[in-house]
Amino acid sequence: MPYDPPPDHATATFKPYIPADAQLPEMTLRALLMGVVLGMIFGASSLYLVLKVGLTVSASIPVAVIAITLFHTARKFGARESTILENSITQTAGSAGESLAFGLGVTMPAILILGFDLEISRVMLVGVLGGLLGILMMIPMRRTMIVDAHRELKYPEGTACAEVLKAAATETSRAAAGEVREAGSDAARDAKRRAMIIFGGFGIGLLYKTLSVSFKGWRDYVNFEFSAPLRGGSAGAEVSPELLGVGYIIGPRIAFTMAAGGVLSYLLMIPMIRFFGELLTVPLSPGTILIRDMGPDDIRNAYVLYIGAGAVAAGGLISLARSMPTIWKGLTGGLAGLGRGKVAAAASGPSLRTDQDIPLKWVVIGCLAIIAIITVATPLHMNLLGALLILVFGFLFATVSSRLTGEVGSSSNPISGMAVATLLFTCLIFLLMGWTGGQYYVTALSVGAIVCIAASNAGTTSQDLKTGYLVGSTPRMQQYAILCGAFASALVLGPILLKLNDAGTVYVPAAQVAPGLSVDASTLTETAQLQGPQAATDANTYKVWQKRDTVGGPAGKYLVTNEGQLAYLVDPGINGTHKTRPDGTEVKKYDAPKAVLMSYIIKGILDQELPWTLVLFGVMISVVLEMAGVHALAFSVGVYLPLISTLPIAVGGTVRWLADRGNRKLPQYQKFNEEERQAAGDRSSGTLLASGYIAGGALAGIIIAITAGVLTDFDSTMVEWAEASNPFFAGDSANVLTLIPYALIIIVLYWVAREKARR
Repeated sequence: MPYDPPPDHATATFKPYIPADAQLPEMTLRALLMGVVLGMIFGASSLYLVLKVGLTVSASIPVAVIAITLFHTARKFGARESTILENSITQTAGSAGESLAFGLGVTMPAILILGFDLEISRVMLVGVLGGLLGILMMIPMRRTMIVDAHRELKYPEGTACAEVLKAAATETSRAAAGEVREAGSDAARDAKRRAMIIFGGFGIGLLYKTLSVSFKGWRDYVNFEFSAPLRGGSAGAEVSPELLGVGYIIGPRIAFTMAAGGVLSYLLMIPMIRFFGELLTVPLSPGTILIRDMGPDDIRNAYVLYIGAGAVAAGGLISLARSMPTIWKGLTGGLAGLGRGKVAAAASGPSLRTDQDIPLKWVVIGCLAIIAIITVATPLHMNLLGALLILVFGFLFATVSSRLTGEVGSSSNPISGMAVATLLFTCLIFLLMGWTGGQYYVTALSVGAIVCIAASNAGTTSQDLKTGYLVGSTPRMQQYAILCGAFASALVLGPILLKLNDAGTVYVPAAQVAPGLSVDASTLTETAQLQGPQAATDANTYKVWQKRDTVGGPAGKYLVTNEGQLAYLVDPGINGTHKTRPDGTEVKKYDAPKAVLMSYIIKGILDQELPWTLVLFGVMISVVLEMAGVHALAFSVGVYLPLISTLPIAVGGTVRWLADRGNRKLPQYQKFNEEERQAAGDRSSGTLLASGYIAGGALAGIIIAITAGVLTDFDSTMVEWAEASNPFFAGDSANVLTLIPYALIIIVLYWVAREKARR
């Protein structure tokens, strides 16, 4: 059925909270600056999260609550009270960081896996250009997606955020809206309570992570390996507040589906590989050592990762195919809306404040300028064909993302599936053109990364414009705000990504991994020194060799002496395999699951060197699940991720299930239908506390990772003390004792999430 939006007169009955003729402070410097700063903070925490588990959660409501609270606090010191339109601008600018972080974390770490360096110029260019392109491409579709389809497309996060902003509206805003509310009303008290919850969650998450990781108060994970008859199986969990919060927010269905994928990997596939391969006397490709000598993580890295990658790729494509009717409606509606909006504007004369966008000519000029920069930017290794593919796929998936976000929300929007589809088509075109050299890895990844970020930001922009439509913001002001927020966040997230990688990088002595291997040093021009903690033990300058094959040693980046002798294998912090430095210090690695998938697609198609048998095993997992009526993408991500990451997400989902189950028995929930009950849960106190857990825990993790190279003496001193004197950190009972502080933050989350009966 063709897309037929309601006529313009159907929207005339809708009245925003702030009327179009009201004049309130909106795009103020303080509102914009606060939004930009909050966008950087939540972007950083989201980047940390996507590197760990491959997903993020919407930052809109937490940013809105924090903005309201900070403005309210400033008023106590003599500042003017904020308006709801200022709060909307802050929320809009602050939401850009999370969507940018997802796109960067899903794609750019693949460059390390493909054997290249994470150049700061490349990362920042991809972030800036992709973020701005997605916003600009969504602007012409605002009238079609937000205004004409107001009753059809709900934009759940955007609608919920508007309710938060309206509940906390100040006296000035309420007067403009014609609303009368007493100073001590329930709504005013509720706004203050919500702010205390999210800041309390932030403090708990920050304190918990700092005590655990920096001061070694207890272990940051528990793990149990099994013996016969389940030899090779293991189960564990990272007891962190951020993963607990993620599980609560995404809910029990997705959380348990992801954990089920991890159970399949760690309690079925890995033990089966160990059982059937234990008697082999030669390594089974693509593994390089005997299966009987492998631990659970070794088997996962050698075999299960490829199975998981195939499952995720198939699940993403199936999810995208399932959305094809919506994609078609979104495209036809978006294109029709361009012409209709122009005609309507000409017919109606001067537009209302609430219907003003950035002029279309500037949008077109901006898009063309971005494409021109992409074409000539040296770090992207781009060519004209690649730039044209970005233009085509960018517009296609920006439209799709905006439409899907309106129907299912940001959390369920298959952005990674769009990135997979972009990479598949791009690499196939490159293969037909004969472009299979190493430089085309970067070109293909740049195309996929920019399209992924553009699609992600288009969806976020749509949510923000829906919020603004409901509260009565000026769209043009919101569009300027999110452009500023995206630009600033992109400048910050690039250096953070590099610092997180450097903090976990291990320089492995080459004698351990490639004994006797040498290279002609006269052919090498690039030089480098050790970075991070190991730099204190070796200040020499080495030549850099990018090894592409596995002959004589693993592929990767090596540091080479002037005589051609290999000194170190540089094992990156993101998706590296060596978790212990030569001095015995353990480091934290980031799995970056979806970035690994992107690298497999590029290398598998352009080099045709992928272990396709294992990949097809994973594809069949997704196919079987879809045949059984189970959406495969979340399960497939669980197959790929370590169980230690998905199990705590399931714990958070369990808390959400218990809290929602109890709350739905209360009188105030009896009048709701199922959709309204779900929406109430998404706006609940538990969601706010979980958001605080995520922000506090993730930011603590970033700070700890970045300072690891500075506070090495402190860290080693704390490890020595904990191993000798702290039973929560070392010893036979450490795994059990570690669960005590973890249980405390679980109980707090459940207690806050349970509501009281109201009549």
